[in-house]
Amino acid sequence: MKATKPPTLLAPITLLVALGAPNALTPERQVAGNVITSKRDPEVRIELPASVQYVGADRWVLYGIADCELHAFVEANEHRDVQRLYWVQFESYLPTRPELSHKYDSVKHTSIGGLDFYVDTWVVSTRDRDRAGSDSEHIKALIRAKGFKLPSASLSVRLVHLLDEAKRRELMIIYSEDASATGFTADELREGGKAYDRWSAIADGLLERAGRRVSLIAAGQ
Repeated sequence: MKATKPPTLLAPITLLVALGAPNALTPERQVAGNVITSKRDPEVRIELPASVQYVGADRWVLYGIADCELHAFVEANEHRDVQRLYWVQFESYLPTRPELSHKYDSVKHTSIGGLDFYVDTWVVSTRDRDRAGSDSEHIKALIRAKGFKLPSASLSVRLVHLLDEAKRRELMIIYSEDASATGFTADELREGGKAYDRWSAIADGLLERAGRRVSLIAAGQ
């Protein structure tokens, strides 16, 4: 499996968007311990390992085009060094942008709780810069604000479920691990690096662990 980079997002747009009620940007999914319950888009219950700590949630208009709600959970040591990150995100394009749809081209898929997910994997370094206003910038700021420290390099697998044929709504789950256990740096594991030939097996193991650690029950199942 080829290590892919995190998706390139649109340049930020300064725009105030009214989503309806004054509290429209309040996260609406419910979290109890290690469980997220969503009553819409999609109606689903997501259960993570009992060892996770809930970092918090954020909801905002992403680049002026999408309603984005994310929830962050971590497994960390006594020094608050993050060893595993669980990033759950609900996202939908605004009605004011009917021409937009999500586009994923990964040929690899997996099934969790009976739902089909696109699969992408990559290695990220703390030296990598996030686009201003991006969802990755938001979640890292949330984690750091709570006193947790991200590893210098992380292995990440992104799982994306598109809710309908219009491809305007998605559930995204990103599972990340500290890459230090591999014995390689981010640059060594990326394409062109000295350990790139090891990446396919490492990515397969990462996906397998994500499947064991993330449990999902969709409505009607």
